[in-house]
Amino acid sequence: MRTLITGGAGFIGSHLAEALIQKGHSVTVIDNLSTGRLENIQHLIGGPDFRFAIDTITNENVLDRLTSECDIVFHLAAAVGVRLIVEDPVHTIETNIMGTECVLKAALRYRTKVLIASTSEVYGKGNTIPFAEDDDVVLGPTSRSRWAYAASKMVDEFLGLAYHSQFDLDVLLFRLFNTVGPRQTGRYGMVIPRFVRQALRGEPITVYGDGKQQRCFCHVDEAVKAVVGLANCPDAAGQVFNIGAVEEVSIGELASKIKQLTGSRSEIITVPYDEVFSQGFEDMVRRKPDIQKTRARIGWSPRRSLEEILESVIEYERGRSDPEK
Repeated sequence: MRTLITGGAGFIGSHLAEALIQKGHSVTVIDNLSTGRLENIQHLIGGPDFRFAIDTITNENVLDRLTSECDIVFHLAAAVGVRLIVEDPVHTIETNIMGTECVLKAALRYRTKVLIASTSEVYGKGNTIPFAEDDDVVLGPTSRSRWAYAASKMVDEFLGLAYHSQFDLDVLLFRLFNTVGPRQTGRYGMVIPRFVRQALRGEPITVYGDGKQQRCFCHVDEAVKAVVGLANCPDAAGQVFNIGAVEEVSIGELASKIKQLTGSRSEIITVPYDEVFSQGFEDMVRRKPDIQKTRARIGWSPRRSLEEILESVIEYERGRSDPEK
C-alpha cells in the first residue's frame, strides 16, 4: 500500500511512518518542519520505501501530486501543544482548518481514503466521564484562545464527515487522548517530556494549576497500532473513534512518579495558570476516553502501564544529544 502522512516528521507521524514501513508499505511524508523535526525521520531517509517532501500542505500543487501517488492519506499535520495554541491562535486556526480542507479536496480528486487525526480537546468542558464519541460538547467563550484549537478541530471533523456524506469519500476520524512516548517535545507544553527533562536536570518540576487535574496517557506505539487497525477496517468510514488509555493519574501524582523513577532531587512546585498562559486560562479537571467503540471494531486496547510509558520516555531523554530542545 502507498501511504502519505501529513505532518509525518512530527512525534506521532514519525512513529506511524516506522510502523507502516515495517508492515511493508511505502511511505511518503510531507512536513514543513514548523513543529516536526528532521531528526525524527533521519533514520528513514534514503530507504527504498520512504520519501520526504519539506513543504506545507497548503501548497496545493505539491499536495495534489503526492495524493495522486498514494492509496491512503493519514492527515496528522496540525498546530499542537497548549502553549503554541495560546500564543499563536491565528496559526492554529488557519493551519488546522485550511490544511484539512486542502487534504480533503486533493483526496476527493483521486478518491483517496483519508484518516484525520483529531483530539480529546473537542470534548471541551464536558463532564460526562468517560468521554464517548457521540457525547455533547461544551466549549468556553470565544474570548479564550484555548478554545480556538478545540473549535478548529471540530470544524476539521465536520469537514471530513461532510465529505463522506456528500461525496461518499472514504473518511474516518480518530480522537487522540494524551499520546506520549519517545521523540515527544516539551517545547509546546507537553507535560511528560517537560517533567522528565526538569527532573533529569535537577530543576524544579513545575506543575501548572493545583495539580489535581487528571489525565490518561497512551504510549505512541499503541496509539499507532490503533490508527493502522482503523485504516484496515473495511466498515469504519464516516465515523469517529477514540484512541487513548484509561488509567488515570493526577498531574501532581505524575510529577511525583517521574521524580521517583529518575531518582531526581528536584523540588515539585505549583505555578498558577495565569503565570504561564493567558489571563483566565481554563483547563479540564478530567479527560478520560471511552474506548469501547474502538475495541469492538478492531479489538484494540492499550496494554502498557503508566510506569512502563514513563520509563521509555526517561530512557529516551537520558540518551538525547540535544537535551535542551
